[in-house]
Amino acid sequence: MAIQHQLRGTGVALVTPFTKEGNVDFTALGKVIDHVIKGGIDYLVTLGTTGETPSLSKEEKIAIIEFTFSHTAGRVPIIVGVGGNNTAEVISDLQKLPLSEALAVLSVSPFYNKPSQEGIYQHYKTIAEASPKPVILYNVPGRTGRNMSAATSIRLAKDCPNVVGLKEASGDMAQCMEILRDAPSNFVVLSGDDLLALPQIACGMQGVISVAANAYPLEYSNMVRACLAGNFVKAKMINDPLIQAYDMMFAENNPSGVKAFMHQMELLENEVRLPIVSLSEPIHSRVKTYLSK
Repeated sequence: MAIQHQLRGTGVALVTPFTKEGNVDFTALGKVIDHVIKGGIDYLVTLGTTGETPSLSKEEKIAIIEFTFSHTAGRVPIIVGVGGNNTAEVISDLQKLPLSEALAVLSVSPFYNKPSQEGIYQHYKTIAEASPKPVILYNVPGRTGRNMSAATSIRLAKDCPNVVGLKEASGDMAQCMEILRDAPSNFVVLSGDDLLALPQIACGMQGVISVAANAYPLEYSNMVRACLAGNFVKAKMINDPLIQAYDMMFAENNPSGVKAFMHQMELLENEVRLPIVSLSEPIHSRVKTYLSK
């Protein structure tokens, strides 16, 4: 099956559960993987932002990748997050991490050092040439401090055969429509924003890499499938009750919001790693009320 087809639908940006002692909770991770696969998601994304990757050691990252491959056992494809703002280090990670079973890698654009558009282009071009797996670009300017323009995304899509898609999380609908207008036919454009996924798929995106699907895999993947089938009335009926949940999930920081939901669902402990802190009590109380209804 072509990778472009495998990336359609709902990917879930997996959380990394922790024990109360602060260690990676592999038992809970297995429970989460089973939960989202049973809910009907199309593929997993491990070691993304939602996985608190900046707070994980290299040894923990390797253990999480290997566990995810082993526990998933081929039930759905797996994408691994491999990104950073040091191009040489990203290339080193691509060579050293256990990626043999990965469908692709998701690589965030360089953060903090705020390169020019040419710098972003050269960063990705260098990574794509070195990567043993297809590369999905990830534009999230709210975190990186620098937007990757539509022109840069399209230039990479056309110039780099190993760049197969883009997770677009700029929240800029005009930019999204420009990308969708100009992207090559075999280039997959995915939403990186749970709240905007419905209208973005209506504009032509082929799916979403979702945070909310950690907690609501069945509802979210059904909403996305309805969108892809052109049934936006059904999609809206599924999506409308979730809008309040999205608001609470992203009210303070990610993944503390979605972890609060998942804790109430008894999927994991309500633990995050500094500098992320757990959801504040007033919003956590709203989560409990929402779930009780």
